[in-house]
Amino acid sequence: MDATIMPSTRSLLKQLQADYPQFHITTATEFWWSAATQTVHIDPKAANSDAFSLHELSHALLGHHGYTRDIDLVKLERDAWDHAITVLAPHYNITISDTTVQDNLDTYRDWLHARSTCPDCQATGLQHKQQQYRCIACGHSWRVNDARLCALRRYSLQSK
Repeated sequence: MDATIMPSTRSLLKQLQADYPQFHITTATEFWWSAATQTVHIDPKAANSDAFSLHELSHALLGHHGYTRDIDLVKLERDAWDHAITVLAPHYNITISDTTVQDNLDTYRDWLHARSTCPDCQATGLQHKQQQYRCIACGHSWRVNDARLCALRRYSLQSK
């Protein structure tokens, strides 16, 4: 295949399905990996669909199945992008731009920053339990919701 010609997402989807029969690879309206069902969900109509398809497949190939600390999610995302760029993209003759990767990782970094910001004094807190943070400046503790696909909520666990 000519290096300047990228496969269409539909042909990439068929190729991924053939190359990785251990996973269910299906079309969806969002990109995501379900470890529970061993399913890679791909949105063929989205911008940068090939890059995100390889990224989600990388989660599957790396065995990503969950995280306890929020910072671990950022690491899982970075690892999946690294695998997509260094292993899968060259194999499928796809170029993944650093801008695409960094823009996507920024959403996770912003998510982490919002969760770790103290609702009382706005300083940065530290996660001490799953979905619980404590402020290093004022000592306030709060719990956060999952908030990966919905609005962030922070609930105080103690009053000042």
